[in-house]
Amino acid sequence: MTKTFKSGSTVPSGYYLNLSQWAVAPVSKDGEQLPAGKGEWRPVPTVLALALVPILGATFLMFMPVIGFVLFFQAIIARVGGAFRTSATDLAATVSPGWQPGEAHLTGKSPEGAGTEEKGPIADENLDALEKEIANRRRAS
Repeated sequence: MTKTFKSGSTVPSGYYLNLSQWAVAPVSKDGEQLPAGKGEWRPVPTVLALALVPILGATFLMFMPVIGFVLFFQAIIARVGGAFRTSATDLAATVSPGWQPGEAHLTGKSPEGAGTEEKGPIADENLDALEKEIANRRRAS
């Protein structure tokens, strides 16, 4: 297993690869520091460093336009989705009733037909007869 170094560490001369940044850093003299940043640096042989630099650059060049298109379409989808979300919220606001039973609307106006409703329970002869029948059956059993 190869030894890893933290960013900013003093290291012997050579080439160092940082996989989190996709970077190869040359250190020309012993005791120089690695570049600052996140990730760990691994020493790589010179031949591997010379092969990695063009590969990393080509990969970056190929994926840079793809990243641009992905971000572009993500922004468009977010705007279209936001328009539908706003429309749905507006529709729900127009469909929902503006008046809720039990709410107090302190407008100072009396509602139409105020005071016409009956007060107290409604007496129904059928309900009284049903209540008596239930009481008789409970006594019988």
